[in-house]
Amino acid sequence: MISANDKLSGEDRLIARFFAPIATHPGALGLSDDAAFIKPPPGCDLVLKTDAIIGGVHFFADDAAQSVASKALRVNLSDLAAKGAKPLGFLLSLALPKEIGDEWLSGFAEGLRADAVLFGCPLFGGDTDRTPGPITISIAMFGSVPEGTMVRRTGAQVGDRVFVSGTIGDAALGLALRKKTDMGAPWKLSEAQRRHLTSRYLLPQPRNALSEAVRAHASAAMDVSDGLAGDFAKLCRASKVAAEIEVKRVPLSDAAKAVLAAEPAMLETALTGGDDYEIVCTVPAAKAASFRAAAQAANVAVSEIGEIKAGEGARFLGAGGQALIFKRASFSHF
Repeated sequence: MISANDKLSGEDRLIARFFAPIATHPGALGLSDDAAFIKPPPGCDLVLKTDAIIGGVHFFADDAAQSVASKALRVNLSDLAAKGAKPLGFLLSLALPKEIGDEWLSGFAEGLRADAVLFGCPLFGGDTDRTPGPITISIAMFGSVPEGTMVRRTGAQVGDRVFVSGTIGDAALGLALRKKTDMGAPWKLSEAQRRHLTSRYLLPQPRNALSEAVRAHASAAMDVSDGLAGDFAKLCRASKVAAEIEVKRVPLSDAAKAVLAAEPAMLETALTGGDDYEIVCTVPAAKAASFRAAAQAANVAVSEIGEIKAGEGARFLGAGGQALIFKRASFSHF
């Protein structure tokens, strides 16, 4: 006799075991159909975002499966936060090499489940495939904002203040440590400082708690994924404005400050290396104090780092007021 379970394909069993428990929204249909459905909250627009991470490019082969899952989800959540959007759910596409087995998938699913609960974004469906490698994880995230209120890149105005959340450069410096394990020696970092930098690369901290404050106050915003210098330049181009950023005001962690004290040239890496997953936004001067208060209430640190000017281009000014010239303004895959 062939049981109903025996009739399931290997892919069906994989989905039922690892991913159906994460599909908690009724519209996901328990992942039993070819599609899912969702009704946006009344009076809201849907905000859509997709981003992928690839083994050997965005994470290391020996990274824990739980952390890989969290990173895949969080890089997309970061974009929603910068748009002022509340997450509603996500779709997942996995391309798995044959050496990926149940143990890795179990850890991956647990990391995904934990963050799906933490950020209130259940799984709605997706696809699984085999690949000769490397492993590729693509997430399509959707969220909601009240109609017409999504914060874009295009709204910055002359006189707006420039704010950034959290600290900048930790992940890029952490990646440098991961690539060359002896690099921390000349930097004279403590073990806690090394852990801080590497953890910021491994596990982003998306600023979704700040999303409502951004939506209510910001004229323009985007998440910092490819480096503050390059990403903010994109915002200025989209808004057709210029900006002056005082580098001394860019927030740095104690670990990053220790690196720069030992090797000042790493400042460029901190400002252009990427993987920060912080929010950079422009706020009208009249709203700046209210934005700071809202950020404090959300328990997210924000720092004012510059001002929007007339003209074109974002200038990063050093201690002497000179404009810094970067070899490469931001990370790029191409």
